Amino acid sequence: MSGAEGEARFWQLLGEKDRSAIRGEGRTVTFAGGAPLCLEGEPSTHVFILLSGWVKIILAGSDGREMLAGLRGPGDVVGEIAGEVTGYRTATVRAIGTVHTLILAADRFGAYLDTHPDAGHAYRKAMTSHQLATYEVRRDQALSNGAQRLARLLLDLTQRHGTERRGADSPADLPLSQEDLASLIGASRATVTRTLHNWRSRGAVRTGPRHITVLDDTILRRITHDRPG
Repeated sequence: MSGAEGEARFWQLLGEKDRSAIRGEGRTVTFAGGAPLCLEGEPSTHVFILLSGWVKIILAGSDGREMLAGLRGPGDVVGEIAGEVTGYRTATVRAIGTVHTLILAADRFGAYLDTHPDAGHAYRKAMTSHQLATYEVRRDQALSNGAQRLARLLLDLTQRHGTERRGADSPADLPLSQEDLASLIGASRATVTRTLHNWRSRGAVRTGPRHITVLDDTILRRITHDRPG
């Protein structure tokens, strides 16, 4: 899932000196919407730092079907853990819309973190923040209903996506299908469809093919504080 609103992002935690140095270690690459950054099972040789745009983390099931396991956005690092643990990509990473990345060889990225304490601290802080956010997501799934989880997800993504694209006070278009949303909150597609229909009638959201626009986040915030039903 996307993580909590306060989740720390590696690139944003770096000072300008480290950003400049890390840029010098890699190359910038732009991926078109739908393009894979990497494929599950490939050798894990490079790390991706997302400078702008969003990606899906996709897992392949034993029956060949794909499952959306999470999202990553601006400031996140993608692909570094697989290189340390298995040496092969453990998931497919696919661009949602245009994505600008900085690509570094995994060994050079690791060496830079080892020899530059501020960057290493930023990375550890970002990883710890992500782990805590993952824990909160699991806790949330156990203690809240589907509508509440969907509201929290949209608020989180709106904050990050809206700030990136238009400014925090403007409506944010989220390029996600109802199947994507259902996977991310651990609910059925029927639950998502029913909930969005209700929110459209209240003027909270507008939906279209593979996208959703949050129009009134105050309604969603109230829903997150409702007692689970």
